[in-house]
Amino acid sequence: MKKFEIKEDFYLNNNKIKLISGAVHYFRIVPEYWRDRLEKLKAMGCNCVETYIPWNIHEPKKGEFNFTGNNDVVKFVRIAEELGLHVILRPTPYICAEWEFGGLPAWLLKDEEMRVRSTCRPFINAIDDYFKELFKYITPLQITNGGPVIMMQVENEYGSFGNDKKYLKAINDLMIIHGTTVPMFTSDGCWEEALNAGTLLEAGIFPTGNFGSRTKEQIGNLEKFMKDNNVKGPLMCMEFWIGWFNNWGGLFKRRDAFDAANELKDMLDVGHVNIYMFHGGTNFGFYNGCSYHNGIDPQTTTYDYDAPLNEWGQPSEKYQEFKNVISKYTKIPKVKFSTDIKFINYGNVKLSNKVSLFRTLDKISTPVHSDITLNMEKLDQGYGYILYRSNVGKSRKLAKAKLADCDDRAQVFINGNHVVTQYKETIGENIPLIFDKDINNIMDILVENTGRINYGASLVSPKQKKGIKGGVMLDLHFHSGWDHYCLDMQDISTVDYTLGYELNTPAFYEYTFNIEEKGDTFLHLPNFGKGCCFINGFNLGKFWEIGPTHYLYIPGPLLNVGENKIVIFETEGKYQDTITLSDKPLY
Repeated sequence: MKKFEIKEDFYLNNNKIKLISGAVHYFRIVPEYWRDRLEKLKAMGCNCVETYIPWNIHEPKKGEFNFTGNNDVVKFVRIAEELGLHVILRPTPYICAEWEFGGLPAWLLKDEEMRVRSTCRPFINAIDDYFKELFKYITPLQITNGGPVIMMQVENEYGSFGNDKKYLKAINDLMIIHGTTVPMFTSDGCWEEALNAGTLLEAGIFPTGNFGSRTKEQIGNLEKFMKDNNVKGPLMCMEFWIGWFNNWGGLFKRRDAFDAANELKDMLDVGHVNIYMFHGGTNFGFYNGCSYHNGIDPQTTTYDYDAPLNEWGQPSEKYQEFKNVISKYTKIPKVKFSTDIKFINYGNVKLSNKVSLFRTLDKISTPVHSDITLNMEKLDQGYGYILYRSNVGKSRKLAKAKLADCDDRAQVFINGNHVVTQYKETIGENIPLIFDKDINNIMDILVENTGRINYGASLVSPKQKKGIKGGVMLDLHFHSGWDHYCLDMQDISTVDYTLGYELNTPAFYEYTFNIEEKGDTFLHLPNFGKGCCFINGFNLGKFWEIGPTHYLYIPGPLLNVGENKIVIFETEGKYQDTITLSDKPLY
């Protein structure tokens, strides 16, 4: 039986081993490409792969679990095993990872007493229930049970959030109760306060550090911390940040390959490394996270991360530079890539159908009536959009109206006509309204969850609950009587394109095309405003005209030989009759 031990160094079967790992998130890649990405990891010289396990994709609704298809973490790990790679698993309930709510499921927020990342009993009970199911799948994968998993993580960068050792101990205990038998570790920023707060040395949990620059200084801080606390063990950077993520409206972030490679050399000179990210992939669906910098700052659909493998799995300049560095510490194996991946320019595709959201609304959602506005979580909805509709009465002029406590982005319509869009700092500002028809006027408010915050103090912000939480004020009073249409977009097959289209309203656009060969391609959306896109019912993610990217990556396995349908849900009233599928992305 193989065994992995942490002594003054890492040992595999009593022999020292140098861990050169790369982060690859199975949930950001279609399963058909897992082997390709892992083969390329091995071919760069890595002997290990690391991945988070996001709670929210595996338990999307309380008590409903999914470990199949894109969520088949066991299959991903077994492919790594077949390739001779070791595996580091991070099954912590919180992952950060620029992932929606840091991997925490949205349904936690329905409980008014919930306090995440704490000893709050409802939170610990929820983790316990999740671990009971999760560990059925991952316990057999451990090296102690003959599998490739050599280490697992307790929590994640907790020293950047809290210092509650009782909570860390509770997570550690739950992992042991449910079957963890491999060594466990924590990972935190390499400064004294974070290391003191986030480590669990009293339980023998191995401390590691996270950083991406000033390697000698940062790893020196970790070394001093370990010596000061009589911790014997090797030095490891668990997240060696070699690039960065992107936010909507910013510039696409790049890092010099030679600079990153020099920092990698400094790390390998003294210890072990996990490259974050080796391959970033894509935030499919509505799972992009959100930063908080004096306001919400949602992250993009692409999670390219300027990694050695780019978003669509092709080696970048950084790949060769890293390979050159790694070759000085280990022999680079010869790896034959087994997945034939083609990039195909399918050309232009013409619009086949379109329908306004307001026309097909009752076909895609059943309204829930309430006197007061309800947030998403109260309606058991986690992601997407929610439309609030109410009869606001006869003709009159209102000097002011406002949305009280609303997140994240709201579009207000009167009788189908756009009045205002509020977002970030404008949410809650007064909205002058004129009801100029002698009829009962209908107010529609389309609210989008742009992504929950995934890091820092704002993780526990009231902004994590989405939708209209306070109410809608007309003049100085709250208006009552609302129909709620939940638009999580999990099933768009009921959209009825026969019901009519109106310009300058949120709408669905369908494009149908036929192909004889499947290949990776890029959907270009330069003349669309904001929304999300589906290929054959699969949610590719969000797009936004403010960039920095103006494409959506479509992996070939999502296509069909024969007929294919692209459906675009666009909220700003902007579209084009022809879209383009190219073999290259458009930035």
